[in-house]
Amino acid sequence: MNKETDHLETLSEIRSMMERSSRFITLSGLSGVFAGLFALAGAAAAYMYLNIPVTSPAYYEHALNENGEPDMSFYTFFFTDALVVLTASVIAAFILTMRRARQKGQTIWNPTSKRLLVNMLIPLVTGGLFCLSLLYHGSIGMIAPSTLLFYGLALLNASKYTLDDVRYLGVCQIALGLIASVYTGYGLLIWAMGFGVVHIIYGIAMYYKYER
Repeated sequence: MNKETDHLETLSEIRSMMERSSRFITLSGLSGVFAGLFALAGAAAAYMYLNIPVTSPAYYEHALNENGEPDMSFYTFFFTDALVVLTASVIAAFILTMRRARQKGQTIWNPTSKRLLVNMLIPLVTGGLFCLSLLYHGSIGMIAPSTLLFYGLALLNASKYTLDDVRYLGVCQIALGLIASVYTGYGLLIWAMGFGVVHIIYGIAMYYKYER
């Protein structure tokens, strides 16, 4: 009986070592919660800036002034708003993931995390450049759906180097991105659902599943 128990423990240790070497499993679920809260705060700030109700369609019509010319204050605000949300989310994710890695006696920067980062950055950078192209051509309504789509693709692309649950988060973001691409007037609202509500739900689920 003791031998069987020892064998099972040995197999469990080997499996754990192989998992740590092939997957980055120290991602913090709380980082998803914070990212969602920051996204909701950013969306709320946008609606307050536009002074429109949440259910109001075609928010991007405010990108033009009364003369039909681009309103630079609109672009400046949304660029700043998005940059603040992104920066705050990245910082929170870095701090919380580093803390969890230290608790598990692991390092945050290793070959697996490098592969994870590269595979995630390829769709993200591509999506960022595509959004700049949309901005250049004046297709403002498609920017929010595109961010959801490319973010979802980035999660799918990186999921093989981290927790399988990340794949489901990616699928949800892609689905919301497709919906937003049809109902472009509600793109900001759907963006808030994807980056805000879905992130919070995912983060809480991951915290209770892996960190408690």
